[in-house]
Amino acid sequence: MKLDIALIHYPVCNKKQEIIGSAVTNLDIHDIARAGKTYGVNNFYIVTPFADQQKLVGEIIEHWRHGYGARYNNDRREAFSIIKVCERLEDLYDEYTRSDLPRPLTLATSARDVAQKQIPYEVLRQRLADGEHCLILFGTGWGLAPEVIADVDAFLPPVGGGMTYNHLSVRSACAIILDRLLSER
Repeated sequence: MKLDIALIHYPVCNKKQEIIGSAVTNLDIHDIARAGKTYGVNNFYIVTPFADQQKLVGEIIEHWRHGYGARYNNDRREAFSIIKVCERLEDLYDEYTRSDLPRPLTLATSARDVAQKQIPYEVLRQRLADGEHCLILFGTGWGLAPEVIADVDAFLPPVGGGMTYNHLSVRSACAIILDRLLSER
């Protein structure tokens, strides 16, 4: 299975649909890394251009990979082994080029139903089972910026419980999507 995930902190939108950069949260790092490792994700990229946020992420990763946290909780050390930090989304795409890999099928997630270019979960599940390399982008704030969306190959259907309210945390949505795509059932 070849699946990478990325948590995008810039460019994303705020409530007014303005382009912003959002703050990295400790909970997102921990929970998405743990979900990713549980489901066999190859890489979990955290994309932020802000030096202070990169430093914070680096300190958290260092603590859990090599510091006291690694000795205290080996499971967390293992989960943190899949995390990589990128300054820009383009840097993430360039990593594939540097590794002589084609850019994977890149999918966006959204709480809104985006009918164009949508791939059903069962179709993507089969494509992953067939060995296709995929990258799923998760937005923070109020969602991925239009320039990010314009550059993806397809969308995944929104996660929701059939209610009008649909504002899950990104870590919850990520875990649900990974389960839909990769669970053994």
